[in-house]
Amino acid sequence: MINSLTPLQAQDLIASGTIDIIDVREPGEWSHGHLPGARLVPLQRLKANPNDALPRDGIIFVCAAGVRSQAAAKVAEANGRTSLYNLTGGTRNWVNAGLPLVHD
Repeated sequence: MINSLTPLQAQDLIASGTIDIIDVREPGEWSHGHLPGARLVPLQRLKANPNDALPRDGIIFVCAAGVRSQAAAKVAEANGRTSLYNLTGGTRNWVNAGLPLVHD
């Protein structure tokens, strides 16, 4: 089952330290900022090799608006992963909630 999270719910779950954060945007989007602790796995790469990209359960998927991340969560679910989360509204909603992005 894929659970939807608001930015504040996601922030609380991330603070627990028990979750993997996967950003499925493209590298150009990632360079404009991403959630703290996230790792970049573009959606096409995730679809091509989900078992390498998803080493464990307990994942929050993130994109710009929540559409690609929902698709990524469905791929993870189809590959037997559980405890799956989609950040509703993506990084746009995260920023609108007043939460910071990390810039590498």
